[in-house]
Amino acid sequence: MWLSGRSTPAATPSGSPPPPANRSYSPAPRRPSYLAPPSAAQRPPFNPRSSSLSLISNDSTTSLLSSSRRPNGSGLKQSATAVNAPDPLQVLERLLGSEGKKKVSSKATNGTSTNNNLGDYDYEAELDFDGLSLREIVESQSSNAKEEHVYTSQTTEEFENDKDKFEDLHKSIRACDDVLNSVEINLTSFQNDLAAVSTEIETLQARSTALSVRLENRKVVENGLGPFVEEISVSPAVVRKIVDGSIDEAWVRALAEVEKRSKAMDSKSKEHKNVKGVSDLKPLLENLINKALERIRDFLVQQIKALRSPNINAQIIQQQHFIRYKDLYGFLHKHHPQLAEEIGQAYMNTMRWYFLNQFTRYQKALEKVKLHILDKHDVLGQDDGTRKTTILSAPKITGPPHDAFNLGRRIDLLKTSNQTALSSFLAEEDKTTHYLEFPFRNFNLALVDNASAEYSFLTTFFSPALSYSTISKHFKFIFQPTFALGQTLTKSLVNESYDCLGLLLCVRLNQHFAFELQRRKIPAVDGYINGTSMLLWPRFQQIMDQHCDSVRSVTNSISSRKPSASEQAKQSAAPHFTTQRFAQFIQGILTLSAEAGDDEPVSASLIRLRSEIEAFLTKTSKNIGDSRKRERFLYNNYSLILTIIGDLEGKLALDQQEHFEELKRAFGEGA
Repeated sequence: MWLSGRSTPAATPSGSPPPPANRSYSPAPRRPSYLAPPSAAQRPPFNPRSSSLSLISNDSTTSLLSSSRRPNGSGLKQSATAVNAPDPLQVLERLLGSEGKKKVSSKATNGTSTNNNLGDYDYEAELDFDGLSLREIVESQSSNAKEEHVYTSQTTEEFENDKDKFEDLHKSIRACDDVLNSVEINLTSFQNDLAAVSTEIETLQARSTALSVRLENRKVVENGLGPFVEEISVSPAVVRKIVDGSIDEAWVRALAEVEKRSKAMDSKSKEHKNVKGVSDLKPLLENLINKALERIRDFLVQQIKALRSPNINAQIIQQQHFIRYKDLYGFLHKHHPQLAEEIGQAYMNTMRWYFLNQFTRYQKALEKVKLHILDKHDVLGQDDGTRKTTILSAPKITGPPHDAFNLGRRIDLLKTSNQTALSSFLAEEDKTTHYLEFPFRNFNLALVDNASAEYSFLTTFFSPALSYSTISKHFKFIFQPTFALGQTLTKSLVNESYDCLGLLLCVRLNQHFAFELQRRKIPAVDGYINGTSMLLWPRFQQIMDQHCDSVRSVTNSISSRKPSASEQAKQSAAPHFTTQRFAQFIQGILTLSAEAGDDEPVSASLIRLRSEIEAFLTKTSKNIGDSRKRERFLYNNYSLILTIIGDLEGKLALDQQEHFEELKRAFGEGA
């Protein structure tokens, strides 16, 4: 390739201004103009550097124009060629095209011989003129030079024609210069102002740093004192609620807030005795607590007075006013124990009167219920059992018949799912005649329900301020006269009665109440239940002893003389009526003792009564002259007893069944 390029327009000898940037150029690529005619005015001076046209052959050490050029840019100097190098004339011939080919060929015939290997040399690989010959390239360069010269002449004329415009431009530049001067002045003033602002910013920054330090210090102080102040301070809203607000759930919450602050105040006063905030706030907090105690006292006294109102339901007041605000008594007991004790004593006196009054009225209503009266004539050994009825504490009158030895449907009172006591109004209006277990069940059922409710209330309202032992003492104080009233009723029902099945029913009802109290976890009523049992069991044993004595009396009254033949002929082997009465009687006792254990007195009483009946039947059978009829008589009696009690369940019933089964088998073999 040709290395030297065209000179810049500034190097032209004419000294004309450079062409405009948008002038057109030749489409042919710029090439070095070493081969242009030396007369071209626009030709730049030759570059003394050597040409870059080198031979492709690796052996070549010279180029086509390897010799140095003359300063005037004269023709080429013949250079020595290496072995196998192409002939320079042929290279020129190829470069000049068809016209130069003839001249060069003529010279070639006169000159030295060319290299035979020229045809093998690839000129296009090294020289590429885009299809143009050197002459065409020179002509295109000449035309470009002319165009540049014409263009330069035209530009000067245009500058002369636009002289006014240049003057206007000069004036504009002067005006711009003035504006720039004013801008410079303004910028200088702005720079001065900016320096002042910078000084103020530095001052503000220093103040900001100082404020930040103070803020951090205050945060440190706040982190240390904030929780302390929060713990001991009371908000104005809480104070207003405690002093003027009505006692409701919000008042209780405000009271809890005061209690929290009071605990914090006590702990802080012990930890920091010299803190001024504690000493300043403590008297104010004590005044607020005293005001709260005053309002609690008035509220509780008002509710206790409401319990003394006629026809009031105490449980409604307890649930809606006492239990709902149970925290009030705990607060009162903590800050004023003496006042709390007085309030508690006033409540206990009120409830003691309340329950005694209510159950006294209920007892009087139950006394109006008609009852079957079973006296000393209603025993196994008596044939003439007069059926009587009476009203408690009233003269005896003749009543509807009853069966003292048959349990019948009386057990339904024990198995019923209705656990609601008969009301006083219904008891007064009831015209039906009942057995003694009816008033006993209703009174004690009402007593157990009220005692359970009251004990639950006491443990809920007074704890944890009071211990459970103290609460139990308060409960006993409240119910002591009521329990005495219930035991008095039980004594009046059983002391003159010979209703053994009724007594055993009362025992089972009392045991049922004991189980229910254990399920409800009410231990404070155990004393009353045990006392009632001590009234029922001895009386039951006394009545069983009366039955045994009556049978023994009948046995002793049987004549031991030998009957005559006519009397023996009239004798029957049918069961004795006393045997049927005894079987029904022990059937009721065994039914009520299906779940009883061996520790009860029922078993011993039954064994005694059974022995008396066996003695009675044995002595009665001796009056039968025929031995087979005698054994048949005993077999029929024991078979009747076994038939009546054969379907019963329970340990005690199985023992009796086995015993009479053996007797039946013994006399059945002889019969």
